[in-house]
Amino acid sequence: MHTGASRAGGAIPRLFVYPPRKRLASMLPFVAGLVLVTATVVAAEQEGPPAAPAPRIGRASWYGAAFHRRPTASGERFDLHRMTCAHRTLPLGTTVRVTNLLNGRSVLVTITDRGPFRRHRDIDVSYGAARVLGMVQRGVARVLIEPVS
Repeated sequence: MHTGASRAGGAIPRLFVYPPRKRLASMLPFVAGLVLVTATVVAAEQEGPPAAPAPRIGRASWYGAAFHRRPTASGERFDLHRMTCAHRTLPLGTTVRVTNLLNGRSVLVTITDRGPFRRHRDIDVSYGAARVLGMVQRGVARVLIEPVS
């Protein structure tokens, strides 16, 4: 006749003993320091207006007739002749200076939509802005994107 221990491969069940808990008094300096550091960081983050995003070099493409008069993410209708653009992360209504790095031309555009939805593209400018930047024929250009407001 076999016993339960031999069937389990000779393993004998043992109780696991948790290490003793630290007393609150011994942790108090650590907790107080953590609260002080956290409060200082939060207070430092709340001071002054938020910093504007840094200028970024990326790729721009343009969009036009297929989206003309269709609603944008901001709620207004897209006009392909206005100086507008689409960006994934910058807030809607932000004014951005876009500079074509190939020819040095720049234009101020307002973010009214979300996109572009193609890989390796950072901003979609309207047809009107693309004409000013001199990128209509090529379709894509390396640009400097500088948030203004």
